[in-house]
Amino acid sequence: MKPTQIKDIVKAVGAIDFTSAARFEEITSVEFDSRLVTPGSLFVPLKGETDGHSYIDKAIENGAVAALWSNPADQAPVGFPIILVEDTLVAMQKFAAAYLSWIDPKVVGITGSSGKTTTKDMTAAVLSTALKVHKTNGNYNNDIGLPKTILDMPEDTDVIVLEMGMSAAGEISFLSQLAQPDVAVITMIGENHIEFLGSRANIAKAKLEILDGLKEEGTFIYPGDEPLIVNQMPQDMTQSTLTIGLDDQQDIFAFDVTMDQFRSTFFTNLSPELKMEIPLSGGYNVQNALSALAVAYSLGLSMEQVRTNLAEFSMTANRGAWERGILDTQILNDTYNASPSAMKAVIRNFSAIPTKGSAQKILVLGDMLELGTFSDELHGEIATVIGLNIFKHIFLFGPRIRPLADALVQKGVDPSIITHIETDKAALIEQVKVVLEPEDKILIKASNGMGLIEVVEALRVSSEQE
Repeated sequence: MKPTQIKDIVKAVGAIDFTSAARFEEITSVEFDSRLVTPGSLFVPLKGETDGHSYIDKAIENGAVAALWSNPADQAPVGFPIILVEDTLVAMQKFAAAYLSWIDPKVVGITGSSGKTTTKDMTAAVLSTALKVHKTNGNYNNDIGLPKTILDMPEDTDVIVLEMGMSAAGEISFLSQLAQPDVAVITMIGENHIEFLGSRANIAKAKLEILDGLKEEGTFIYPGDEPLIVNQMPQDMTQSTLTIGLDDQQDIFAFDVTMDQFRSTFFTNLSPELKMEIPLSGGYNVQNALSALAVAYSLGLSMEQVRTNLAEFSMTANRGAWERGILDTQILNDTYNASPSAMKAVIRNFSAIPTKGSAQKILVLGDMLELGTFSDELHGEIATVIGLNIFKHIFLFGPRIRPLADALVQKGVDPSIITHIETDKAALIEQVKVVLEPEDKILIKASNGMGLIEVVEALRVSSEQE
């Protein structure tokens, strides 16, 4: 973060009162977790399950030089610089908007039902070829995480890549208007949060809120073969658009796609003679790469410039990475999130990966959350992509995934290779271990709330074992 004087923060947040003589003290970081406060931090006590104001002593002990404050002023620590505001979160958001204007980088906003984190990582990698890039860390993609990401931005940043998440209508609009992106990306429309939004059409409408803050001279990048986006786009858009996809009807498209277990290669119409590569398998990941390349193209970078960084980009953990498992098995760890569309795509790709010798493939699938009244139907539909005689065993975990077990039996899958466990994760782990044989391949995928990362951790080879 660029060192910022307290007086400038007071002005940015529209403080109710600030009477300390420390107005020229400099803030060098912003933290809402008192445990992460370091010397020079502005502490932002947020109110949630607990009241962050209760941790002010810890923040001071760790070196905070000032704090936002929305509790009664007489409850504030005596002699410590307090910036009095009505709402500390709103104040942090205002500070983030001001700080963004001071640094004035190009802003890339990325949303979508699936693939937004991978696309964010790819985009940051290709842009960093020629530009100083700052990006969303982990899942800091909401009304708290996005302003925190902005405030963590170094002062020499050329481009900030912001992931924008949502669970309800209006949330993307707020994030987009705060960030004012120069480039807006929608990766895909799936069924995430359909419990709250009611239909994929409503999900698309909510994702399209990313246009609410897109600068007039900005660029909108989206999959051109998604009618839910095409049919709901504003008719009076003045911004540029770029469609991406795997067919030549799109503005930017891939062709001659080849894949193995670990990598995908393809060519694009942006540089037809240049083979591009990503360290991931799956057509959905090629499409994510096209979004990243479209961002690079819109900001003036060539495919020749970005090719190496795309091929070597590092992905956020637990999002489709292969890991070494016990007995020389291989684990496809995709435990961070799951929607029906994403789960189907991953299973299709996993099914096509060859195995060696007597090795076989195993599925470990868990509940997909936030599907509401559509849950039974959407879980059951996963059976459509699970072929007969493809998997040695299919493990299903969670109370909501039962319809998939029923659909598989109805489809003709041998019931003896299906194990459904509702809550006992230890039993799941032990039963997976029983069927494992050397060089088997295992796909583990579920919504993050199901905690199947614990299964990965139990089956992977630790660094001490290597």
